[in-house]
Amino acid sequence: MAQYELIMPKMGESIMEATILRWTKKEGDTIEVDETIVEIATDKVDSEIPSPVGGKIVRLLFKENETAEVGKVIAIISTEAEETAPGSATSVSGPSNSPNGQPPAEPIEPAAMPASAISGTASVATSQEKTEGKFFSPLVRSIAKQENIPFEELNLLQGSGAQGRVTKKDILAYLDERRPLAKPQTQPAPPSLTATPTGRSDENVEIIEMDRMRRLIADHMVMSKHTAPHVTSFVEVDVTNIVKWRENIKDEFQKRYGEKITFTPVFIEAVARSLKDFPMVNISLDGYKILIKKDIHVGMATALPSGNLIVPVIKHADRLNLPGLAQAVNDLAQRARSNQLRPEEIQGGTFTVTNVGTFGNVMGTPIINQPQVAILATGAIRKKPAVVETPFGDLIAVRHMMFMSLSYDHRIVDGALGGTFLSRIGAYLEAFDPNRAI
Repeated sequence: MAQYELIMPKMGESIMEATILRWTKKEGDTIEVDETIVEIATDKVDSEIPSPVGGKIVRLLFKENETAEVGKVIAIISTEAEETAPGSATSVSGPSNSPNGQPPAEPIEPAAMPASAISGTASVATSQEKTEGKFFSPLVRSIAKQENIPFEELNLLQGSGAQGRVTKKDILAYLDERRPLAKPQTQPAPPSLTATPTGRSDENVEIIEMDRMRRLIADHMVMSKHTAPHVTSFVEVDVTNIVKWRENIKDEFQKRYGEKITFTPVFIEAVARSLKDFPMVNISLDGYKILIKKDIHVGMATALPSGNLIVPVIKHADRLNLPGLAQAVNDLAQRARSNQLRPEEIQGGTFTVTNVGTFGNVMGTPIINQPQVAILATGAIRKKPAVVETPFGDLIAVRHMMFMSLSYDHRIVDGALGGTFLSRIGAYLEAFDPNRAI
């Protein structure tokens, strides 16, 4: 008989903890190899974690909605194995220094978790902390500290959460009742602004909580703006050749490859080529150190049914031909919308493309997806009169035109580099061969 210590796996480079969303098994249950044992949430994805061993669950060391650091033991599984390889299990027989008389089991390394069994969609985790019999989340503690609520007062609150825990909603409602006592109004408010029973200024207002993904996006956007001084450059591109080419080959393309061809793969192809021309855009910063990325991994911002955005990454985009890019774009977009992306598929991007034209916008000023240093926005393609140079002189013709905008980190990407890089993307698009074979 041996025991395995199941540890919280590392789900990404920047992930330091995860929240236990749901145990699919309870103590005393048996579990098979690769059977899901727990669902967790990180600040990137919700994921299902499979058991690397089969056996009986002895202990679950964290409750649902509690947070565990990466590398912490979260469950103990008893197996039938008499002896296992070092680093995966320890026999329960023999001398021990542990309090229960059993030797400490060696943890399973995070790399042992098969990435193919992990799936999910973006989320953000919360943790619980215990104080004298009551649990208070770090968020509740932070609000209490900011509002100068002493522990004695906090401990008296009656929570509406599980087992009477105080939630964010509870403490905000309490503050709404408490503030008038601490800061009485010297003059009555006008009738139309009289406070509602919830303490809000206008009763004709619906208040909803951000979901975890929206909180993640909000925090990430604020962090990016605080981190990088943003500069945005614009160019207008004639994409008539691309529009005509797509219209001519789209049916044959789908018949041959089983994929729809959109403009996105063409844009990503031009971006990948330009990144090879300008490697100092395919970088990140670590303090005053410049990290030049040898691989070109292009993220594509994808709108979800919830209205949130997620950025799946096309790895080695410069090595894919157009059909390969089309397949990658369609596959990632479809699985993103059905919450089937794996954690590694939204990590490691070195540059991001977002298509604001999808929403009818002609241009935008996107926020950099940290730790990258630039992001490209493509606008709506519209027919416009434009000057066309011909051997017989300049002509006015109806062309398909599109604005592109590049936001870049001015700490490292100057206007000359950013502007030239953006113009290079435009040049590749305008030089697209309308007779290109598929």
